[in-house]
Amino acid sequence: MKISILDDYHDTLRTLQCFEKLRGHDVEIWNDHVQDVDALAARLKDTSALVLIRERTQIRAALLDRLPKLKLISQRSVYPHIDIDACTRLGVIVSSSQHAGTPSYATAELTWGLILAAMRQIPQQMAALKAGKWQIGVGNTLREKILGIYGYGRIGREVAGYGRAFGMKVLVWASEESRARAQADGYSTAGGKEAFFEECDVISLHLRLAARTRGVVTASDLARMQPTALIVNTSRAALIEPGALECALRAGRPGMAAVDVYEEEPVLDASHPLLGMDNVVCTPHIGYVTRDEYEIQFSDIFDQITAYCSGNPVNVVNPEALPR
Repeated sequence: MKISILDDYHDTLRTLQCFEKLRGHDVEIWNDHVQDVDALAARLKDTSALVLIRERTQIRAALLDRLPKLKLISQRSVYPHIDIDACTRLGVIVSSSQHAGTPSYATAELTWGLILAAMRQIPQQMAALKAGKWQIGVGNTLREKILGIYGYGRIGREVAGYGRAFGMKVLVWASEESRARAQADGYSTAGGKEAFFEECDVISLHLRLAARTRGVVTASDLARMQPTALIVNTSRAALIEPGALECALRAGRPGMAAVDVYEEEPVLDASHPLLGMDNVVCTPHIGYVTRDEYEIQFSDIFDQITAYCSGNPVNVVNPEALPR
């Protein structure tokens, strides 16, 4: 098959052990990010299988209609960036493993790294030291503080465990079903959303982005947080009401933020409002970007291509597109 891989920024995939699974195929890897439909249509005109790295590129009808040879899109996890209806109409199969029961440990670890970095002002202290200054402020410890986990799924559960190991009091707010799971694991749950935002010293978002969760964290929620509190988002930027985080940080509630996700990615403009704030730690959506995580993810993705070639596609999101 003619396989195209988009957005492999650091040309990493060909160095993975699992890349051997594509041996014998004609593989083309693109290392830059392009969203222009004309440019993508030209690049992918002969592609029969398209490999996506998470949600880096939007695959919509305007592009799909110009890719007559495309038969398969293989990726992992959720797919809000793919027009599934257009794929089905055109007979393009979308295979996407949902990796049930397997959290992204890489994302959970980065979340904890951001919490430590923000609470101890690690990036700011490093920058000051390089500028010839010594100790620019006083940080905060985590022990005995309240860690709020908003969304108790696979990653939220791991982060809650890290909080427990650091001697934090863990408080969970989530759906009724997820709160029941948290209670079964020995964690406390908040009496309500308002109380959750008021009581927590650190809040970490671990919700999937869907219609019901888009903008679920409102300006009013953020205004309830303490001036010493920290909000962390390694999930999706759109979970927070547009513009609400910047305004809340300027108002001083919460006092700090640590973010790995943005409304428009990649962020290549240094004037982005969050990048200019001293009370924000920013990373460029690297939650899942580790070699170990890539081996896990792309082993699944390449297996889906192998399954398609054998005539038995797996993890099919749109079974209506399967040949009758």
